[in-house]
Amino acid sequence: RRSNSHGSAPAADGEEYILYQNRWVQLGLLSLLALLSDWACFAAVGGTKEWTSQFHHNPEELIDLFLITNVASCFLFPDITRRFGLRKVVTFAAGLMTFGCVLRSGLYMDFKIPDYQCETVGTMLIGAAQPFFQCSPPLLSATWFGNDERALSTAVCLNANQLGIAAAFLVGGALLNGQVPEALDEYLSLITLGSIGAFIATVALLRDRPPTPPTSSAAQAVKEAEAQTQREADGEPYEWFTFPATAWKLLNTPGFLAPLAAFVASIGVTNVVSAFTSETMHRAGFTRELVVDEIGAGFQVAIMVGGILLGGYVDKTKQFKAATLACFLVTISTLGMLGIAEGYDINMPQWVVVAGILTLGAAAGPVQPISAELAVEVSYPCDEAAVEATQQLCGNAFSALLVPLCVAASAFDFSVFPGIGPDEDIRGDTVVLMAMVAAVTLIFTTFKAELKRDSFDKLDADGSGGIDAGELKMALGCVDDDIACAEDALSMFERADTDGDGVISKAEYERFRKTESGEKGKRE
Repeated sequence: RRSNSHGSAPAADGEEYILYQNRWVQLGLLSLLALLSDWACFAAVGGTKEWTSQFHHNPEELIDLFLITNVASCFLFPDITRRFGLRKVVTFAAGLMTFGCVLRSGLYMDFKIPDYQCETVGTMLIGAAQPFFQCSPPLLSATWFGNDERALSTAVCLNANQLGIAAAFLVGGALLNGQVPEALDEYLSLITLGSIGAFIATVALLRDRPPTPPTSSAAQAVKEAEAQTQREADGEPYEWFTFPATAWKLLNTPGFLAPLAAFVASIGVTNVVSAFTSETMHRAGFTRELVVDEIGAGFQVAIMVGGILLGGYVDKTKQFKAATLACFLVTISTLGMLGIAEGYDINMPQWVVVAGILTLGAAAGPVQPISAELAVEVSYPCDEAAVEATQQLCGNAFSALLVPLCVAASAFDFSVFPGIGPDEDIRGDTVVLMAMVAAVTLIFTTFKAELKRDSFDKLDADGSGGIDAGELKMALGCVDDDIACAEDALSMFERADTDGDGVISKAEYERFRKTESGEKGKRE
């Protein structure tokens, strides 16, 4: 273990905040599970002809079923995680995903491909498990990582599923394209063996939280969890199915809708582009299927790389708004360039097209983890699991509507630069994506909310999980001989410390902020 090298502060017992090296193991496990779940879901994208030949069903049917089951499971994730803890629910979900992969691969039938009904049931099990990996990154980051690492860790974990889609393009394309039907069972068995290994590693290595919290907000979360455990021990019943009410509260939280819109736009762009990669590349002049698969995989990898780079930048600067707006401006420009490249007679160099789709992934993809962390910041002290579940629900539901809309719009071509040539155009699906991103960009320019979690962590200088009178005086800049400032700080502290225990908890801090903001608004 090591101390936080970025401005560590003494904790209540005189020690420094500790960032344990094991946090990277936790991040790696959750990222691996997210990768495998999307690889299993999109397994057929690298060999659609072989899949259809084997099952006589379009592979998109299973992807739709996966997403429907995923949305239903998202409703349960926050309450189940709050009740049983991250380790238990993720371990159970890893086992559920593994069982689904076994059903699909026929591992229990001497590696013979089972019938389509088993494929359907297995896909539903994987879809039910996936939200427990995809909605957990902000909670994992808040529990294990310092305040200058959270956006980076969320980016790695949240975008790991893109590597799963990349694996589907590369590995699926290499094993399935033009191969004998027996290659399909070998391919699905490979995914199953990876899932079994990940499940065993999760059982052995995943932990709920580090021995000591890395930040003051994490320390306060530990206190609240212990208080909840004590209330249950005293006979207080546990309240289930609180997520709908929590989600509604989030939607009405000032500043929450902007990062939600950005998250939804980002996931919409990446999903549509992933779905249309093959057709887009063919229209742009690429004919070899292996090359198209490699470009599709490159788009997914670019999403991950962009997330890591921009996540690290946002961690250091807290420039959530500037980074998001820059990503959207690049996204709009790149979408326009790729849309023109699809025109039949433009003859744009292929390296320009490849650079464009990689740039699009690196710009559009990172908006998801950045928006996830920003939503947690503005809704603090709301549960991180509920925040991410709300974003995933809205993102997946919107994508379910956006994909067929773009399919319909793709039938329309709009002339570009009339008079230059006979057939230059931009397709309707590209116009839809550009208009959507432009609208969300305009919405995001109005974002002005405070980063409440970051503010709380800065005020709680001793890392106790609460703000005492001395820390409040320090934040207000009171010096020893400034009696008026000290009296103002004491008055403010007494108003905020509603239970009179000598410490402002994060719940009291948030209530006080709302009260002061309301009174200030009345005075103005």
